[in-house]
Amino acid sequence: MKNIIKKTNWAVALSCAALITLNGCSDSKKSVPSFSLAWSEYPSWSVFGVADATGIINGKKGEMGPVEEKWGIDIELKEAEYDPCLAIYGAGQCDAVCITNMDILSPATGRPGVMVLPTSTSFGADACLVTGDIKSVEDLKGKKVFGLEKSVSEYCFVRNIELLGQEESDYNFANMDPGAAALAMQQGNAEQQAIVVWNPFVMETLGKRSDVRVLFDSTKIPNEIIDSVVVAKSSLEKEGGEAFACALIEAYYEVNKALADSAKRNETLIAIGEKFSNLGLEQMEKVVEQTKFYGTPDEGLAVLTGTELPKIMDTVVSFCKAHDIVEKAPVLGYGNAAKAPDADVRFDPTYIQKVSQGPAK
Repeated sequence: MKNIIKKTNWAVALSCAALITLNGCSDSKKSVPSFSLAWSEYPSWSVFGVADATGIINGKKGEMGPVEEKWGIDIELKEAEYDPCLAIYGAGQCDAVCITNMDILSPATGRPGVMVLPTSTSFGADACLVTGDIKSVEDLKGKKVFGLEKSVSEYCFVRNIELLGQEESDYNFANMDPGAAALAMQQGNAEQQAIVVWNPFVMETLGKRSDVRVLFDSTKIPNEIIDSVVVAKSSLEKEGGEAFACALIEAYYEVNKALADSAKRNETLIAIGEKFSNLGLEQMEKVVEQTKFYGTPDEGLAVLTGTELPKIMDTVVSFCKAHDIVEKAPVLGYGNAAKAPDADVRFDPTYIQKVSQGPAK
């Protein structure tokens, strides 16, 4: 992974435009509330690394970019692998984390959190890959299907099995690290006839073996796997907590504006690709096709206020209970703090709405 993204002409221009739009950066060392976000390499989460590299925000503690100046807070970015990010959040060592709607359930019973920003959904980024010997889903019976258990991979597998009218008990999902499972299939290991992995492992494996194909993927379960930013309820209640959530949201949408601009799209995709597994432009076009960004406030609000979300979360919670991912079902809530004061996980659209309105004068 490259830790430094070279600033393109677009990046410099964007930073300058942001400085002008947001009335410039005053003394960034003034005393303001400081909050941290733990993030890992994933397409829509790498956006925060790009926002830092292009000057939309400054991810160093004590230094501020224009969006931070606008909202009057300091954002510290903490980059790590996904599992360490979850551990950091669970231990209270960061204020917010980039996490899926499934993975937030376990830490939330000890540290209630609020989903303030859905960032993307898997739409083909999670897939069951099979060799030529597997002609149909029934051919998987009696064989091991390798993937990371108690994760979105197993969830994707089980949900697709159910939608195909099959019984989960007839299939053997075998725990294996996705990178190791993908490598074994790429190398032609006879045991790995079926794996369930996510990008970039899906793309890499399909690229290295012409006899491997997608049996099914997450396109069959749209919006069920939601990537997001969750802020701890206790952090939101601190001075500046609301502004912190709003600044993260605005930074995310600023990069998405560049993605939507034909003049800036390629450079933006390359910048995200440098943060996400060093993928190039052509590969990143495929990545963002299979990981659909909720790139505008309207798209984010549609997720958080939609009638499907409670049904989806009931399905996710049921899966997590059945697979011992959570000991007990967390309390879920929808709307602002007044509507769901006791929720372990709250899905709250009000912060996106506040960003659309702008900070109070």
